[in-house]
Amino acid sequence: RPMPISADLNYKTPLKRKPTNDIPVCDLQIRSYVLDYVAFFAEFAIRSAYFLGMPVSGPVPLPHKTERWTVIRGPFAHAKSKENFERITYRRLIQVKDATPKQVQTWLAFLRQHEYEAIGMKANVYQHASVNDILNPSAN
Repeated sequence: RPMPISADLNYKTPLKRKPTNDIPVCDLQIRSYVLDYVAFFAEFAIRSAYFLGMPVSGPVPLPHKTERWTVIRGPFAHAKSKENFERITYRRLIQVKDATPKQVQTWLAFLRQHEYEAIGMKANVYQHASVNDILNPSAN
């Protein structure tokens, strides 16, 4: 029995739209301590951007951040023995280009609504304006 096309597309790379002007509109950074969560949510974000009509690039793997610390095992009897801990933060960057601010806000709200439990997101949204609008704000 053949697999439905909607289920088969889950095993393929996400579709992406081509940017027309290459103007960056938003940088989304996805962070987590679990690498599988980052990869899954980055693919989910790219697929949702495609269906909203937004061209994206990425996910670009950013350098991971490693934190290490040492603590004593016990305050009295085991004070000479120490225990080491490590925490690695994995990150991915998705850059949105040539989208309207309404599309970006809708996309970010959708991602926030369907956010995974161990995922952190940081979005830098860029707004573009002409020099005349900045120098003469009362003209508009």
